[in-house]
Amino acid sequence: MATPTATGSTWAFDAIGTSWAIDTAEPLSSVVRNAVSALVERFDREWSRFRDDSMITTLAQGRAASVPAPADADAMLSLYDELDRATVGAVNPLVGDALARLGYDARLSLAPSGAPEPSPAWRETVSLREGRLSVSTPSTIDVGALGKGRLVDLVLDTVRAHVDGDVVVDASGDLAARGTPVRVGLEHPYDPTLAIGVVTVADAALCASAINRRAWGDGLHHVLDARTGVPVRAFAATWALADTAMRADALATALFFDGGPELAASWNAHWVRMRTDGRAEWSHGFPGKVFS
Repeated sequence: MATPTATGSTWAFDAIGTSWAIDTAEPLSSVVRNAVSALVERFDREWSRFRDDSMITTLAQGRAASVPAPADADAMLSLYDELDRATVGAVNPLVGDALARLGYDARLSLAPSGAPEPSPAWRETVSLREGRLSVSTPSTIDVGALGKGRLVDLVLDTVRAHVDGDVVVDASGDLAARGTPVRVGLEHPYDPTLAIGVVTVADAALCASAINRRAWGDGLHHVLDARTGVPVRAFAATWALADTAMRADALATALFFDGGPELAASWNAHWVRMRTDGRAEWSHGFPGKVFS
């Protein structure tokens, strides 16, 4: 997904393993930048399965059966519940161990260590009560289906608390805009120099997911069906337009499976998805253009 062109100032930085850009009319002050940096560090320290010191790694390695519940736990796990039900179990926050088994592990070895396996039944394993996030057995929670979108929303709120006017937060495929509408290209998953369409984002969020973004072998990529542990094959890329980036990110994941379009309809959200054979599908009334 192409980064929009801003007429003001852009603060670009790297965080959570990807590139970010925040566009505002005026340069952000050091106070705002420090607030954003502290927010990103807190979120990463809580939810990253790539850090030895994160809460998620503590649970995964069995160093503790429970940890103080992160501030975002209820919002994200509640949305996972909707994703799980809509996709009949295809989206599951315990997919982390399945990803690691295929090589997308904490060390990024990119070398499979075993055959694909289904993810555990997460509602029987993960619990959130009395301010604690717990697992009944050591398990790797992976919030990749919606976590970056959640962080985009939090960063946007932090910037808007200090800045009036237009704000665009772009985290390499997860974008939220407030103020002047932003025209965005839908990047072709097989050729980043091309777009399969365009859409205008106005006081909303647009998130994309593609199997080429994190791919490391023949048929190996980061979008797994939790019921089998096998990377998806039918779709190459998805885009979702929703009121928040967390919802748009969640839908971009759900759209790789049956049930995704129905969930989007229940949220009054719009979407586009491209099959691996190049055919595209999109929601009725999609507020953009998909090229033939």
